[in-house]
Amino acid sequence: MQKSAAGLTSSASTQVTIGIKLNLVFDDEFNTPGSPDPSKWGYDLGGGGWGNNELEYYTSRTDNAIVSNGTLKIIAKKESYQGSSYTSARLLSKGLFSFQYGRIDVSAKLPVSTGTWPAIWMLGNNIATAGWPACGEIDIMEQNGSNKNLIYGTMHYPTEVNANGDGATTQNATAGSAFHKYSAIWNANYIQLLVDDVSYYTLTNTGALPFNQNFFMILNLAMGGNFGGSVNPAFTTDQIEIDYVRVYQ
Repeated sequence: MQKSAAGLTSSASTQVTIGIKLNLVFDDEFNTPGSPDPSKWGYDLGGGGWGNNELEYYTSRTDNAIVSNGTLKIIAKKESYQGSSYTSARLLSKGLFSFQYGRIDVSAKLPVSTGTWPAIWMLGNNIATAGWPACGEIDIMEQNGSNKNLIYGTMHYPTEVNANGDGATTQNATAGSAFHKYSAIWNANYIQLLVDDVSYYTLTNTGALPFNQNFFMILNLAMGGNFGGSVNPAFTTDQIEIDYVRVYQ
């Protein structure tokens, strides 16, 4: 199993962050081949653009999400399926695991194809009743569809000044060729985003923001859309490969 240089071994149960000892409360090391663990991950299914003019149809097939050789592969494919031109997968922990505050570490190697839009992110548990963006959204990692070395971290909430969210970007020249650790440190005072333990953005959290409740996690690979942009006509398949997901409190 490959690990990013700053990653922990699978036997680690605690981690020290800014002098505070944290306990591992959720993890998936993706060591069991086959479909993703159904006790940890469900699926969003279907097409229709997902509010962003996306081009993929999300399935629960192992063609689009499979664990092998110690990593999870979320695979986008060019194929005609249920009226869409591409298939992919969108995994989520909704109804299985949610949490308030902690540190989230995800080790991932990103796709290199133009038009792919991978994301590691979280939504508030109350999305069904509060709607979006009132539920809050924490984008730990999004990769631009055309600039594959540019990593975005963004917060969405009702009172944000910027229509595209509050956040920042950071360059990662080996995002598609090596595993890197994408992290969020989240508490009642701030939400900090990091790549390989290097911080590049911090949002001040307050009681007026929706970031003080339980959130669930989402891992997905979209095609095209408002952020993915134009897909390379020669595209056939690409993937986001995830080595581990770990949550500490």
